[in-house]
This record gives sequence, C-alpha cells and structure tokens, in this order.
Amino acid sequence: MAEYNQTQERSGYLVHEGLQPAEGREITLRCRDGVTLRGHVWSGSVDPRCGTVVVNAATGVRARFYHYFARFLAERGFVVLTYDYRGVGLSRPGRLAGCGFRWRDWGERDFEAALDFVEQNARGGPLAVVGHSIGGFLPGFATNARRIDRMLTVGAQYAYWRDYAARYRLRLFLKWHLAMPGLTALFGYFPGERLGWLEDLPTGVANEWSFRRARMELSYPARERQAILNNFAAVTAPILAIAATDDEFATVAAVRRALQYYRCATATEVVLSPADLGVERLGHFDLFHARHATGFWIDALLWLRDGINPWPNKAPL
Repeated sequence: MAEYNQTQERSGYLVHEGLQPAEGREITLRCRDGVTLRGHVWSGSVDPRCGTVVVNAATGVRARFYHYFARFLAERGFVVLTYDYRGVGLSRPGRLAGCGFRWRDWGERDFEAALDFVEQNARGGPLAVVGHSIGGFLPGFATNARRIDRMLTVGAQYAYWRDYAARYRLRLFLKWHLAMPGLTALFGYFPGERLGWLEDLPTGVANEWSFRRARMELSYPARERQAILNNFAAVTAPILAIAATDDEFATVAAVRRALQYYRCATATEVVLSPADLGVERLGHFDLFHARHATGFWIDALLWLRDGINPWPNKAPL
C-alpha cells in the first residue's frame, strides 16, 4: 500500500506541513436514564468535508487507548468524540459491584447519548463511527443510529464462542466463558484489571459476554427481541468491516455473524494480514497502535471522508 499512500498524500489526505495540533477537551455525556459518562472531544485542523467521528471502544478497553488515533484524525480535519462506557475508565462509578450495567446499555443508552451530543454540537459534515470489537456492534441497539452516515468497524463481533479461531477456541472458552462468569459471581463484578485481563467489568457486561448465544437477540426477553432487531434494521449507513487474518476473536465468521443484523446497510468486508501492513502481528488490537499512523490510519481516511474502500482487493475468499 506504500505507493497508494504516497498518492493520497499528494492528493491532500495526509498533509505533513501546517497540521494544527489537536488536544482532547474533556466533556460529559448525560444518558437518558441519568447515568453520566466522561469523554473527550478532539479537534484541530477542522475540515467541514470530514465531519465528526465517534469512536466506540472494545469491551474492557478504556477510551484512552484510542486517543492517539483520535488525535491523528483531528489533525486531518475531523472532529472526534471518544468516551468511556458506563462502568469503565472515567465513567466508572465509585462502586462497580452490583451496578447492573449491560452491553446492551452501552448501545441503547451510552452510544445514544454520544450521538445526541454530536448532533447538539455538530459543525456540519457527515457523521462516521469507528467501532472496535463490540463497539462496531453496539450502534444497532441505539434508537438514533439511523443518523450515522458511515461506519468503519475493526474486528466487530459479539463474542459467540464457536466463532473463535479454532486453534484458540478451547483456551478462550475456558477463560471467558467459564473463568470469567465464576469470578464475576464471586466478586460481584469481573476483576479483569488485577488479572491483567483487560479492565474490570460490570456483572451485566461480563455475563452477556460469557453467556452470549448464537442468535444475539435470544439473550434478551422474548417481548423485547423484535424491537432490538428493528433498531438494527433501521441502520442504513454503509459499513466497511475490517478483519485480521490472525485475530483469534473476530474471525470472518464472527464478523459476518454480527453484520447480518445490519440487514438494511451495505456492508463491505476486508480481511488484512500482517504481511499486508508490513508487521508481524495484527491480532485483535494492533490496528489502533500508533505504529499504523503511516499505513492503515492513512488508508482509513479515504473511507471515513469519502466512503471509498482503500482495500478493494482484500475481500475474504
């Protein structure tokens, strides 16, 4: 992709001189159920053609993990919102045990509040979402997700265990679907931080992960399932879904299982290998590391600003 990136630099997608440094301004999001979230707005060289990007984090990952990526986008014309879901990072309550927050709340309440904030403070231009892991699936829960103009998802799935990469499936099942619910029951929340297994998680989030069924909607009461499916169907924004060949969580099967819920959106699948990007490993997290600022991040600008797939020859077989 090096030759391609140089072409885009000459076209103005990446400008090395005159970039206005971007810093994050701390903001508060208020959800309709009264929960308060903390996040940051990043802006630098604002280009109205670029619009706004909302970054949705992976499960158990603080928003600060995406701050370098957010700053990169802001210095190239976007306004970017990063935020911590309820129960995580800056949005963690004083007592996590017993708070009852769920994955579904992260979509229905938290992401909804993020979109409301953007609408109230928009500077014009399209609204894009970058969703990592569960962050690429959560938008379908929000009743206002029809406002989205474009989505870029990276390893987006909802952790159904049979979709894990075959060579890692048993280990991941034991870790996330046996050990995690047992520890969650013991402590009243999942103590991930002390174990080095991502961040601490509320009971509801941990258990939704541990006990997720093949059909996502079957995890919820029967009377609520159709409304959930209708929310996903209301999303019409085109989706560019990125998977990595060495991602043990987000295999192509897992990504497709999640994408099928966005049945009214046009989805394009891209599978990248470490060799495509000149690195030894991508896995589930690497694409948001700053080492990709001169490669993957530059290419992603083409989709986020203009809706053009920069990897047309990387569709799954």
